[in-house]
Amino acid sequence: MLLSQQGGLVFVVNKYHSFLKKSYFRYHQLFDNMNWKDYIASDPKILYGKPAIKGTRIAVDLILEKLSAGHSLEDLLQSYPHLNREQIFACLAFAADSIRTEIVKEVAA
Repeated sequence: MLLSQQGGLVFVVNKYHSFLKKSYFRYHQLFDNMNWKDYIASDPKILYGKPAIKGTRIAVDLILEKLSAGHSLEDLLQSYPHLNREQIFACLAFAADSIRTEIVKEVAA
């Protein structure tokens, strides 16, 4: 029977369903109401105008690079104790907003 073959998966999904559901809603509450412009700025006098977290010299691309390299949110908060979750999530929202309207087209060689 197919269900018995996937019993472990059903157990894991059931076990973590409420956690995933809460995380999903927290994520959307944060991002739906977040304005990354409250946390991210670009000033030619700071980091040559690279987008950075306001009040710091931490560039958005540094945070994105660390996340893409596998660092967790908690790792970043430990490494940069003066940052908070909202600032890190604002970096993700900035990146998402930056590429939202971008169209990638294949160019013939």
